Amino acid sequence: MPSVQTAQSTAAAPPVADWVEAGVPYLADLSIKPVTYNPPIGTGVARREGNYRDFKVRIHNARPLLKDLSLDRQAFVLAPHETAVRDFYDKDEIKRVYEPEVEALIKRRTGASKVVVFDYTIRAADHGVERGHRAPVRSVHNDYTEKSGPQRVRDLLPPDEAEARLKKRFVEINVWRNVAHDPVEMSPLGFVDSESIAPRDLAVCDLVYADRTGEIYVGVYNADHRWYYFPRMTRDEAVLIKCYDSMKDGRARFSLHSAFDDPTSPRNPKPRESIETRTFAFFD
Repeated sequence: MPSVQTAQSTAAAPPVADWVEAGVPYLADLSIKPVTYNPPIGTGVARREGNYRDFKVRIHNARPLLKDLSLDRQAFVLAPHETAVRDFYDKDEIKRVYEPEVEALIKRRTGASKVVVFDYTIRAADHGVERGHRAPVRSVHNDYTEKSGPQRVRDLLPPDEAEARLKKRFVEINVWRNVAHDPVEMSPLGFVDSESIAPRDLAVCDLVYADRTGEIYVGVYNADHRWYYFPRMTRDEAVLIKCYDSMKDGRARFSLHSAFDDPTSPRNPKPRESIETRTFAFFD
């Protein structure tokens, strides 16, 4: 995808820059096996092992490219998505209102025959852990691997249905949105164009919880990565991020993303509040 030379923001004034430069935490190499220890929500922050370093990258405003983005090429898209949810911190309302909205969105955008919404995480930059949530993730990563994508299907579905679904195409998609009433000013999410990711850039990282161990991919630094973000996301927008695709026909199968510090943020930015909802889309 070509780099952006000129940009007109779809957001309200003041205008946003064509691109920003920011540091993002990559693995510098694989001299230390990457492992992430995730404590129970609300009890602390994740602890990471690995040779991580901050690398400066140029992150382009993707709003001028909205019509060119594709889940099957870049592995991320922005969708207008109004919600009837009043309080994203109300678990019952998430289950009753938001999950059906997300299911309908994924079906509409992918043509999937079945969508399973199976998990969500609230992230808050302002004392998130103390409030029983998680903080924004500052690590270049992808939520699923070649192994953990199918395993998650087996975890979620009855055995017979899981094995039948695994024989056909299935996709894991995260839906990320701002849940505050003001646009995102702090810790926006940046995305790597999947067409710029080489297989060697994805390193398996053990994800250790108190009761189980899973795995994700973490990004190994590659200067060829093309980074994008959607400045000042509002509550009526959602980013779809493809984290796994079972098809091996040349389309995007994995992605990389990370929160970062936007140098154009206001001096006293409003703390970011967001929700990421995890889904599987199954195809007949």
